[in-house]
Amino acid sequence: MMKTYHGSCHCGAVTFDAELDLTQSTYRCNCSICRRTRFWPAIAKADGFRLLTGETDLTKYVFNTRKNHHYFCKHCGVRAFGIGNETPIGKMVGVNVMCLEGVSEEELSRVPITYVDGLHDNWQNAPVFYSHL
Repeated sequence: MMKTYHGSCHCGAVTFDAELDLTQSTYRCNCSICRRTRFWPAIAKADGFRLLTGETDLTKYVFNTRKNHHYFCKHCGVRAFGIGNETPIGKMVGVNVMCLEGVSEEELSRVPITYVDGLHDNWQNAPVFYSHL
């Protein structure tokens, strides 16, 4: 069920609202950036994400194909969201599930996860090993 969640980085400089359905799959990826940052995104459509505060407190990082934009808080370093510009659903926002407020540990334990093999650009399949993600 679609619901509006409020979220933030650790220090609170960056805040946002996102329309998400946490009964739908979220993602864990083994690509170089997701693995290093332990990023766990739920997907919001571009018009379902609103940055409320902290635009000037963000640092944008892009690499490789430069299609995806990774945003980090300049102060606490938390990666609260990223923007995918060329995805199967068009432009979308990957919202870090662990930055959402008001989601209990029990609710988090029930959020479905799809594991993807971004390390080998094999996005439709899980990597051979994924329990560490």
